[in-house]
Amino acid sequence: MTANRQEIQIPVERGYLDGTVVTPATTIPGVLFVHGWGGDQAQYMERARQAAALGCVCLTFDLTGHARTKQEQDTVTRETNLGDVLAAYDTLVVHPLVDETSIAVIGSSYGGYLASIVTSMRPVRWLGLRVPALYLDDGWNIPKRALHKEHDLVAYRRRIVPANENRALRASADFGGDVLLVESEHDEIVPHTVLASYLQAFWRAHSLTYRVIDGADHGLSDEGSQRAYTALVINWLAEMIGGRRAGSRGEMPGPIAR
Repeated sequence: MTANRQEIQIPVERGYLDGTVVTPATTIPGVLFVHGWGGDQAQYMERARQAAALGCVCLTFDLTGHARTKQEQDTVTRETNLGDVLAAYDTLVVHPLVDETSIAVIGSSYGGYLASIVTSMRPVRWLGLRVPALYLDDGWNIPKRALHKEHDLVAYRRRIVPANENRALRASADFGGDVLLVESEHDEIVPHTVLASYLQAFWRAHSLTYRVIDGADHGLSDEGSQRAYTALVINWLAEMIGGRRAGSRGEMPGPIAR
């Protein structure tokens, strides 16, 4: 962990001694977890617990249209859910223990899609995406559930999408932090071509870690896949945070002005 140094003078009989007080930094990284469509914050609770053990402040939350507000699922829009993630980010970053220059955002599927867009609106140092989804930019303010009727998402996700054609990919192309990108081997909802589109977009990333969970489906329905993903996230966070505490990087990348 980084430390603060203060030069002091220690009085003695013939004058003073030069000394240095070294104290631990008082702030620590913050990690925001964003669940996918149809999920809830409970899915990330164990990962948040393990990330906290690394020395992080973690925040999980339920998107509008999920858990307590599930009755709104038929009407909630991407605009509302993006606002949810931004509100959660803003809550995390003002926590008194959080280092505002060391924020990680980790999202799955729809949550990964939203997390990518957030990097264009808030400073993010580390971005973890598991099977991030893609949606057409059109119809931003129509109910999210209606997108599957309004758009041929199956066909859209089966082609490589250029970064300039999609809001989440444009944000990814501008992102200069560290990225973890995780694919499920047998994902029928977010196929490999979607991951390839994100891989192609992250050309400005400071580092890019790409992993495939063997035998996993989209929802990580078996216990082994859940454990594998948790290990990937925690090991990657440990590496990123360890490098930060060793002083390997400067300022956290912020949104690129357009």
